[in-house]
Amino acid sequence: MLFDTHTHLDAIQFEEDRAETIQRAVDNGVTRMVNIGFNRETIPTTMALAEQYDFIYAAVGWHPQDAITMKKEDLDWIAQLCSHNKVVAIGEIGLDYYWDTSPKEVQHEVFRNQIGLARSLNMPICIHNRDAHEDVVKILREEKASEVGGILHSFSGSWEIAKMCLNMGFHLSFGGPITFKNAKQPKEVLINTPLDRLLIETDSPYLTPHPFRGKRNESAYVRLVAEAAAELKGISVEEIAQITTKNALELFSI
Repeated sequence: MLFDTHTHLDAIQFEEDRAETIQRAVDNGVTRMVNIGFNRETIPTTMALAEQYDFIYAAVGWHPQDAITMKKEDLDWIAQLCSHNKVVAIGEIGLDYYWDTSPKEVQHEVFRNQIGLARSLNMPICIHNRDAHEDVVKILREEKASEVGGILHSFSGSWEIAKMCLNMGFHLSFGGPITFKNAKQPKEVLINTPLDRLLIETDSPYLTPHPFRGKRNESAYVRLVAEAAAELKGISVEEIAQITTKNALELFSI
């Protein structure tokens, strides 16, 4: 029983074999997935997948890279979609200082607005954070995001940053990088993360785990993440699967 809490199965990389990719995940013990709709193009395709497969759920939000394109009607659209029974979170939202596609002040405003929406709807949030650790924590605190909680997806920060997020009630999710030989920081953070706050993901088609690194990622490979997490935690893969699935079900109110 594995739960891939963050995937992009609607991505163009799966155009030729989407159904087969989803079936491979099922064959590898993946019982649930959350697909992420993060802009005007991917929200409709995410919703279509969630409606087609009973074990695929949706998160909808506006990605920081696309922040500059967001209008008020988009926020209203997300709010409307949150009443759908397959929408379990608002995301992915946050800050991205690596790609220079939206000005920081625009990213901040869009991030704050979506946290405010999540609080008004009592929905958990899924956070994208790239090279913006301090500002993400600052905004989460100022916007009282602890009232709804959520996920720091594909967590890449230090243990000090992780502790701040854990103290606000957030879960930390880990993917392919914990299988990389030289990825000391995410491994250290995972080892220290309490089991009841731990989640696993693929972020497919990105961040492919070893031994498939450099190739397209897919949800079936969340099993490799579970195996790496189990080894780092010193417990069985079955326990990791059971714990992380339970955590996800509770967080997403499934």
